[in-house]
Amino acid sequence: MTASSGSTLRAVLLASSFAFIVVQLDVTIVNVALPAVGKELGADVGALQWVVDAYTLGFAVFLLTAGLMGDRFGPRRIFLAGFALFAAASVACALAPSVLALDVARVAQGIGAALLVPSSLSILNSAYAHDKVGLAKAIGWWTAAGGVSIAAGPVVGALLLSIGGWRSIFWVNVPICLAGFVLACKAVPRVHAASAARSFDLPGQLLAMVALTALVGAVIEAPARGWSSAIVLAALGCAVLAASAFVVVERRSRTPMLPLRLFGNAGFSAAVMFGVLVNFSYYGVIFILSIYLQRVRGFSATETGLAFLPLTGTFIFSNIASGWLTSRAGLRMPMVLGALLGAAGYALLGSLGSARDASFLQMLPGLALIPAGMGLAVPAMTTSILGSVQAHQAGVASAVLNTARQVGGAMGVAVFGAMVAAGSPDQAERGLQLAMAVSSALLLAAGALAYRYIARSSPAPASATSLCR
Repeated sequence: MTASSGSTLRAVLLASSFAFIVVQLDVTIVNVALPAVGKELGADVGALQWVVDAYTLGFAVFLLTAGLMGDRFGPRRIFLAGFALFAAASVACALAPSVLALDVARVAQGIGAALLVPSSLSILNSAYAHDKVGLAKAIGWWTAAGGVSIAAGPVVGALLLSIGGWRSIFWVNVPICLAGFVLACKAVPRVHAASAARSFDLPGQLLAMVALTALVGAVIEAPARGWSSAIVLAALGCAVLAASAFVVVERRSRTPMLPLRLFGNAGFSAAVMFGVLVNFSYYGVIFILSIYLQRVRGFSATETGLAFLPLTGTFIFSNIASGWLTSRAGLRMPMVLGALLGAAGYALLGSLGSARDASFLQMLPGLALIPAGMGLAVPAMTTSILGSVQAHQAGVASAVLNTARQVGGAMGVAVFGAMVAAGSPDQAERGLQLAMAVSSALLLAAGALAYRYIARSSPAPASATSLCR
């Protein structure tokens, strides 16, 4: 596919950006609505964690399969299917009569998100196939759209909650999906599948799904049931067995879902672990802060959303700064500096003493430093992943990174949510401070990984096909 006219290229970029906006928006938009969801549907903190993690897990476990589907059936078909599924699942979320129904619909949303993300990159790559400078700019706008939407999620969620209740945060996805679908139908040409014969590695997919679901389920249920309960122990055992079987299957498969040899590259492994640690901390802290500000500090949903506004602004500026810094100092510097800034932000929030006595102005520096660090580090991390492998492996490497980051985010919500599951203000305050201390330590570890294993110089960009999954 080669889109030649400027208006067509803009339409393709806009459709792809709509996809990433709706996907990233639903990562964080539900957080400020969780207390309202729990009140109406009778859900405790453990159940509310599943509302967040069901989406993340559906997204994570289906990403690699979605890339293979794009190869087999063509990215345009998968892109349109992703919009349709995401919109339908959003309607199901808005109409959900119970927490269980909401969780099932959130899983479907996650699968729709997995269909949208790799296919949108593939469409952009094809549209700008003969304009590499234009492609780089388009990917920059695509990334910025997603970054701003994930940071703005709590604010948008708070405004919608105050206007139309928690169900409105799901209804808002429908017009966005409709606009993206119509634009894609008009502007994105049909293309032949790149690899119709490629295997889906169904055993690998099923084993990964079982392992991830069992592990996160055990962590979520443990605070209420106890770590020694039969259900939690059985879930942990199931996760270990499924993960072990997954490794065996992937080693023996001719076309594995996850080529394990990629992890023999120290730079690749370090960048993946960097992404896991960043997402574990950030998603976990956003979840626990949303619960804490409303249940302990007495913030309204609108006030909670506005409290997250610093995240939006600093994301924008740090994303711009990351490209500038990478072009001058290489990949290591923005990753290390970003990790240190994030660690400082978490440490500041955790050092306020009694958080209930702290004003919002005292919290502001920490809330600003955290996204500033992420905005610096994440673009360099992604570039590092693509530059640490051969060009023909770049698509798989990108999918591995995104999957690992989603799993890290799900685990962060589960672990940090467990720290406030008991519910009393004193326990919630202690849980918040512990979460900040853990997050700061994890970001310092991420910075050390980057300093030790990430090359100083910027690697050569991957080939055009590297973005197609």
